[in-house]
Amino acid sequence: MTNLSQRDIEHIFERLRSGVVPERGLEAFAVGIDRARGEMQRQLDLAANNEGVFKFLRGGYGCGKTFMARLALLDAQANGFATSFVVVSDNDLHFHRFDDVYRKVVQELATDRCDRGALGFILDRWIARMEDAAIDGGANPDAEDFDAQVQQRIESDLASLTGGKAPEDMTRVLRSIFALKQQNKFPEASALLSWLSGSENVAASSKRIAGIKGDIGSKEAMDYLQGILAITKASGYKGLVIVIDEAETMLRMKTDIRAKSLNGIRQICDAADRYPGLFWIFTGTPEFFDTNRGVAGLSPLHDRLKLIKTGNFANPRQPQLVLTPFDAARLKDVALKLREIYPTENRKQLTNKVTPEFIDLLVDKVTQGFGGDVGIVPRQFLRQLVNILDLAATEPDFDPMRDGGYDLVELSAEEIRIRDGLPYFEPESSDAEQYAVTF
Repeated sequence: MTNLSQRDIEHIFERLRSGVVPERGLEAFAVGIDRARGEMQRQLDLAANNEGVFKFLRGGYGCGKTFMARLALLDAQANGFATSFVVVSDNDLHFHRFDDVYRKVVQELATDRCDRGALGFILDRWIARMEDAAIDGGANPDAEDFDAQVQQRIESDLASLTGGKAPEDMTRVLRSIFALKQQNKFPEASALLSWLSGSENVAASSKRIAGIKGDIGSKEAMDYLQGILAITKASGYKGLVIVIDEAETMLRMKTDIRAKSLNGIRQICDAADRYPGLFWIFTGTPEFFDTNRGVAGLSPLHDRLKLIKTGNFANPRQPQLVLTPFDAARLKDVALKLREIYPTENRKQLTNKVTPEFIDLLVDKVTQGFGGDVGIVPRQFLRQLVNILDLAATEPDFDPMRDGGYDLVELSAEEIRIRDGLPYFEPESSDAEQYAVTF
């Protein structure tokens, strides 16, 4: 049995019951992704060696893009990276507004020791290193001017790490956060930490403490991200991995917002080498990449990301990494792995009821709801499987071969469109047009 904590096992099944990808323990039921995972590890190695890199995970609905992205983040944390997982939203994440992107990225910062909102933790690690460096340099930690010496090191270190490009307000806020914590004024320090995280709801009185006005805007947001990256590395992490999940959501946005968002992605790709140690991961459907409504409609971005195939082969080292759809055998392997780790006090009862033969039948029945297309049913299949595992473990008289349990649970809007053979988005007359390049 895979070596997982009870907490992680419970997390896995609770998330699968809701039809969403778990955030931990994914390796326990990962199958058929060794090649893709190896390529993601290669990119992590590049980032660890101070390269700025990006990768686009390409796959149809149900191909496991989110699963692969989440697994990449777990691998990144195991390799000493900080991470952030951001889902594209119709309402509060427009990719041309870099302040939106920055806020989401920083709010979702995580490490192997802090699940979310890890900026404060990372800053504390960095400041502790500055204090240790001051002491190693001969400073007396009991001297009255010790804090002033540490502050000076914080400012000079940030300037050195960013090549002097750190925004002045960022330096002011970091200086004030350190001073406030030394004075045990933690609420005031927390307010400034919120401001540094991109919050637009910090009181003017808190901003005055640091001598700043306004909020982090779109024009300077990427400079702030460069500063956060530099601090993350200076605190002991190898770099930062950012996932932007469900990029195809942009296809449902208004034409002008789509155009600006795609241009924003182009700018990020073009500037990747200016962010050593930063690894961007985007996930998207073929429609996102191949239609004029998406990447294909912006020539410079399409030229950078274009998928090249030789026969049936696609080089995994090109910008788009193609994820293969599930097949019946892979679904069965996942089911058997989940059955193995399912938490129960009566494993014999579970395995006698949820047999390999029953799993074969479940694959067939669930797939029928999608016209036999196995590639788009993993979420539904896993929800049904976990429901049956629950019943088999808790109901002594339940017999899945007799009592069924094959009916599909409620479908999402996207699944209904796929089932009915409809495109991911409603066509518009402007879909045939190309987007203008903006800077």
